[in-house]
Amino acid sequence: MTINKFDYLYRKLLLTKYFVNGWGDPEKLKSLFQFRNIIVNRDSCFKLVSSDYPVEIIKKNEDSDSITLEGVFQSPFSYYLPDIVPKESHFAHFQVLLPKKWPSKNVKPMCVHMAGTGDQYYWRRRTILAKPLLKEAAIGSIILENPFYGKRKPTNQVRSILCNVSDIFVMGGCLILESLVLFHWCEREGFGPLGVTGLSMGGHMASLAAASWPKPIVLVPCLSGTTASGVFTEGAISCAIDWNLLEHQYKSNSMYKNEVVNIDNEVKKLKKEFNAGKQFIKDFHSESCLDIQSNLMFENSEYNKSAINTCHSQQLNNSSSSSKFDDTDDSLIEQNNEFQIKKNLKSIKHIMQFFNTQSKSQGCIKLY
Repeated sequence: MTINKFDYLYRKLLLTKYFVNGWGDPEKLKSLFQFRNIIVNRDSCFKLVSSDYPVEIIKKNEDSDSITLEGVFQSPFSYYLPDIVPKESHFAHFQVLLPKKWPSKNVKPMCVHMAGTGDQYYWRRRTILAKPLLKEAAIGSIILENPFYGKRKPTNQVRSILCNVSDIFVMGGCLILESLVLFHWCEREGFGPLGVTGLSMGGHMASLAAASWPKPIVLVPCLSGTTASGVFTEGAISCAIDWNLLEHQYKSNSMYKNEVVNIDNEVKKLKKEFNAGKQFIKDFHSESCLDIQSNLMFENSEYNKSAINTCHSQQLNNSSSSSKFDDTDDSLIEQNNEFQIKKNLKSIKHIMQFFNTQSKSQGCIKLY
C-alpha cells in the first residue's frame, strides 16, 4: 500500500468528519465575502489595525537562558464582525520566547509561528521550532494560538475539527489581522527584523500574514501551497468531508447557490495575478533545471574556449607560429571552468561578507 493510500485510509477510518454542520449560516457567509473585498487589499487591510493596538502581557517566567511571556488581545476581526467569530475566539492568546541576553542591542530578531492543522496550544511549536531558534540563532519567537484551537475552541467543536466551511474563512481573516497586531507590538517593543513561518496550513496562514504587512519581513512557509483548496478537494482531508451534506445544502438553499456564484464573479477580478503565477510555473517547467544548467555550462565553455584560443594565439604569435587553436583540448576547458567557478565562489563569498557587515550595522538578518 502506498503512503498516499495509507493516508487516505487513516483519514477515513480514524479522524472525525470535517464540516459536519455544512457550509455555515448563509447570512454570515455573505458578510464574510463582503469583508473579504477589504482584507484582500493590503493597503485597506493594513488600515484596519492601528499601530498602537492594545496588547496585554498577563504572565512572565524566567529560566536560566530565556524569558517566557504570555499575552492576550481582542482579535480585530471580532471587532469588525463580532457575530461571525465564536465568542471563545474573540480574544487572541499568544506566547513569547525571548533570550535573556540579545547578542546585539540593535538587532533583536523575532519570528511569529503559525499553527498547522490540529496544532493546538504552544508546546509543539515551542519545542520543535522556538527553542532551537533561540538556542542556535538567538531569535525570539511568538507562538499564536489559532482561532477554533486550544483556548479559543468553541464548546460545540470536537478537538480541532471545524464544524462549518465558513470557519476556515473566519480563521484566516482572524489570523491576518492578529498578525498585524503582533507585528505592531514587536515594533513598539523594539524587536526586529521580523519574520513569520508555519508548517502546512500554518505556512499558508504565514503567507497571508506576510502579504498584509507593507514593510520588509522574512517569510518561511514550510510544506504549503498558494491555496489550501486542493487539500480539501483532492488531498487526504477530502475523505473526511461529508460531500453529500454540502451538496444537499447547496441545492436546497438558493442563498448558498447565489453566494457561490457571486464569489466566482469576485474571484475573476483577481485572475490576472493568478494566471501570471500559473504562467510562471508553466514556463519554469518547460525548461528543466538540467536544461538550464546545460545551457549555462555550454555558454561558459564556449566563452572559455574563445578565451583560451585568444590566449594561445598570442602565445603562438610570440613564437612566430601561424597555426590556430581551433580544436581546443577539452581538458583545458575543464581546468579553466574549474578555475572560473572557484574564482566566482570566492567573489560571492566576499560579497556576502560585505552585505553581512552592512546588515549588522543596519539591523538586518544575516544572509548566511
